[in-house]
Amino acid sequence: MFFFKTVDIADNERALLFDRDRLQKVLGPGRHRLSTFGRKLKVEKFDITSVRFEHPKLKFLVRQYQALLADYIDVFELNDSEVGVIYRDQKISDILPPGNLLVTWKGSEVVRVDIVDITKNYEIKDELVALLGRGVKIGTSRQVVNAINYTEVPDEHVGLLQVNGKLERVLQTGAYAFWKYNRSIVVKLLDLRVQTTDVSGQEILTKDRVSLRINLSASYNIIDPETVALKLKDYANFLYLELQLRLREAVGTKLLDELLEDKDALNSVIADGVSEKLAEFGIKLRSVGVKDIILPGDMKVILNQVVEAQKEAEANVIKRREETQAMRSLHNTAKVMENNPVLLRLKELEALERITAKIDKISVYGGLDSVLNDMVKLAPSKSAQ
Repeated sequence: MFFFKTVDIADNERALLFDRDRLQKVLGPGRHRLSTFGRKLKVEKFDITSVRFEHPKLKFLVRQYQALLADYIDVFELNDSEVGVIYRDQKISDILPPGNLLVTWKGSEVVRVDIVDITKNYEIKDELVALLGRGVKIGTSRQVVNAINYTEVPDEHVGLLQVNGKLERVLQTGAYAFWKYNRSIVVKLLDLRVQTTDVSGQEILTKDRVSLRINLSASYNIIDPETVALKLKDYANFLYLELQLRLREAVGTKLLDELLEDKDALNSVIADGVSEKLAEFGIKLRSVGVKDIILPGDMKVILNQVVEAQKEAEANVIKRREETQAMRSLHNTAKVMENNPVLLRLKELEALERITAKIDKISVYGGLDSVLNDMVKLAPSKSAQ
């Protein structure tokens, strides 16, 4: 009795039996009676439902006792240019990185590892993109996060795939996933829709040295994504600077009056200068326009005075023109009456009618002739004398 040891192994367990630190056998489920006479035994139990066989001396045990362990474990070992997709009971569960060793217990779950050579082919197949990219089946596995670069390219966008700093291809609308191991993978999205930019609060001197504050707005879109990616580090900042420089150049060569009279001419100058430059870098300028021209306070007062003086002068000109026309009309009327006594008399009666219309009461002395002759008297003309 003193030279035996009893060990119970559950159905979900396997045990490694060591004698003086040398592996002797694998103990399966059941009760085992072990002789301890002249031996130094040690039993290490493992729960096979955890699937992975983990041990501090895993590689040594697998290689040293391969034949002894073959009926109990499956071994998957990858080189530095391979990635493993782990399946448990036909369901994807995790990623095995390059150069790693995976040892699993038999009898609990069916484990399969699909090995992918990523020496040149670093794009993940379409059937795995949804599972690996979105993590539907494998949750938030750290290995998956570290293993793949997942990108969705929405409508009216393109993706620029850069591998180790080199532009490899332009990705159209869709979902993509790439292995990140052994290389640097970057996908940059570019928006192909029409976009706007504002150049605001620009303090600029005109040709006659008047300080103006100008706000400019422009719309544009990318037409050649590859050129934009290769030639421009920051296309939005490049566009802003081009608009700013062209605006300063255009304003600096014009007088204040010219700018105020025709803002469209300023827009045309800026558009002509910027469009050609942007086209070289794959960007199309859709429109450009000056939104505001803001004058300094003292200049506003001066311009208001100028406008007031101009309007007053225009009013005086109109007034003099009307007076001249009125005098000319009176002169023509007088000449007509001079040679027509009947018309003159009718004019007198018309004037008398207007006067009597404003009088409430009239006292007449001398009869009707006095009213017609004495109330209105005209000096005889020289021609009548």
